[in-house]
Amino acid sequence: MAATLHASLEGVDQALQDTIDVVAVGRLQAAYADAVTRRAWLELDDLFLPEATVSIDKRDGDILELTGPRAIGDFIAKAISCFEFFEFVILNRHIILHHDGADDRAVARLYFAELRQDEASGKWSTAYGIYHDRYRKVDGRWWFDGRRHHSMARTARDFETFPFPEGNLF
Repeated sequence: MAATLHASLEGVDQALQDTIDVVAVGRLQAAYADAVTRRAWLELDDLFLPEATVSIDKRDGDILELTGPRAIGDFIAKAISCFEFFEFVILNRHIILHHDGADDRAVARLYFAELRQDEASGKWSTAYGIYHDRYRKVDGRWWFDGRRHHSMARTARDFETFPFPEGNLF
């Protein structure tokens, strides 16, 4: 009986730790959305590991590869500099812990929208996309370890859509 109770408590302990980790990864994602919306680029240093990589597939044929929070922030700052208004909105997420059997690794799909107003024309547009994220837990704290960005659709004169990215992107 004691062995069954101990095994049951271990299961509860793991479920509680998993819940804590999912909340922590969700808070990391929200901190990213907040920093990008406020254009607080230096805050990315507290979210991304120094060696973190980001691949950006804008569906125009080129894939951009960036390494480190400063390069990531510099790219985003330039990309959104034409917008008088810009807001990064998380639409949904699916977080998977224990990636490849490691307690300090996680992956996620993060669906998002970018609400934006062009400064020159005043026109509004929305871009929709997905991040395929990798996370690493270092000293009890979750960090972005890598991201793959894919544009999914954009509003403009015409609504433009793209197919869902193929394969396992983690």
